Amino acid sequence: MELTIQTSSPYQILIRRGCLDQLGEQAGTLFRGGGRAMIITDSNVGPLYARRAADSLAKAGFVPDVFTFPAGEESKRLSTIERVYAAMAEQKMTRTDFIVALGGGVTGDMAGFAAATFLRGIGFIQIPTSLLAQIDSSVGGKTGVDLPQGKNLVGAFHQPRLVLIDPDTLATLPPRFFADGMAEAIKYGCIKSRPLFELIRDNDLSKEPKVLERMITECVDCKRRVVEDDEFDTGERMLLNFGHTLGHALEKHYAFSKLTHGEAVGIGMVKICRAGEALDLTKPGTAEEIAALLRQYRLPTEDDAPAESLAKAAAMDKKGMGGTLNLILLREIGHSFVHPIPKQELLPIIIKEKEEHA
Repeated sequence: MELTIQTSSPYQILIRRGCLDQLGEQAGTLFRGGGRAMIITDSNVGPLYARRAADSLAKAGFVPDVFTFPAGEESKRLSTIERVYAAMAEQKMTRTDFIVALGGGVTGDMAGFAAATFLRGIGFIQIPTSLLAQIDSSVGGKTGVDLPQGKNLVGAFHQPRLVLIDPDTLATLPPRFFADGMAEAIKYGCIKSRPLFELIRDNDLSKEPKVLERMITECVDCKRRVVEDDEFDTGERMLLNFGHTLGHALEKHYAFSKLTHGEAVGIGMVKICRAGEALDLTKPGTAEEIAALLRQYRLPTEDDAPAESLAKAAAMDKKGMGGTLNLILLREIGHSFVHPIPKQELLPIIIKEKEEHA
């Protein structure tokens, strides 16, 4: 399957088993032969796939190098980016050279940010190896790093030149991180497609590779349409953040250590739907239907973090403007909308959700 995303800089998304080994061939259609390529990866993914990526690039006439950082959200810092810059400067990379982001969402966000800012911008290729990155973060050009004050507070919009999605890389994904990606897939069903939600509900995607590939394609195509309509996240693209306002707040509360991103987003989806039901804005029973599907994929649906801590962290959410916070709510599964509220109203909403569910 091949999709074209029509942003300000259009690019191809290739979804094909084994396409990791086509990296050099594909890069040769985009970049100057004989140029340098910096493969950025983490300590989990690098030992599995970096050599294959480098060999493919070398066979196509490029000069590859590999930068590996310690796996985990805690590495998603400006200090890591500074080390990436140093490595690229030492290799004397120029604007005609490029970066390859090989890994999950953390790798893609950081490598993309490095590409957006080194020499005021160079090209990069996304090769997502986690389910979450394949269906979500590798597409759309959002890049960035975390600050102690919140997640992704420093970043840039910088579209990749190409996205290579190889479903075979999911074979090495630990079960917890497969489930992590399923939370984002469920999100797409919630905000845009009841049939996608039911496809996920009615199949065990961990055991059905053909259905999994179909789901990946549907999620990517859904994001493609949203990004084409709103490349810079000022309108409809906000809907992609369903569950993320409270999910990011949970991640920050636990210093990015207790919950994976997908686990936190799943809890956030349930909490925000319960809040929507309490406000008579969401169809009754929606939160429980989502919670049941999350449990089907062994994802948590509850957390006892203090409401005050979540409200304080959520006040830093990027979707806020001034004193307003844009909550993403559902009318029902498959139909989402933006609901602006004054930031000071979030705490009472979270408290009410907790009380009504107690």
